Amino acid sequence: MAARLRVTLRKSPISYTARTHGTVRALGLHRIGDSHELPDTPDIRGQVRAVRFLVEVEELPAAKSPKEAGE
Repeated sequence: MAARLRVTLRKSPISYTARTHGTVRALGLHRIGDSHELPDTPDIRGQVRAVRFLVEVEELPAAKSPKEAGE
């Protein structure tokens, strides 16, 4: 599993149910093209799966801590 996910809204949730619209808002997305970096947890994965027809997801690698980067 990736450490973080970048979720981008690609399609408007206007013509979909209120539940779908609420899930998009819960992911922190407001306008088409908005992106939000979220932790990769089962809860977030479930939300993304529920609105997969509206969003694009990128898995981001874990950022190295400053201590690891210096070694």
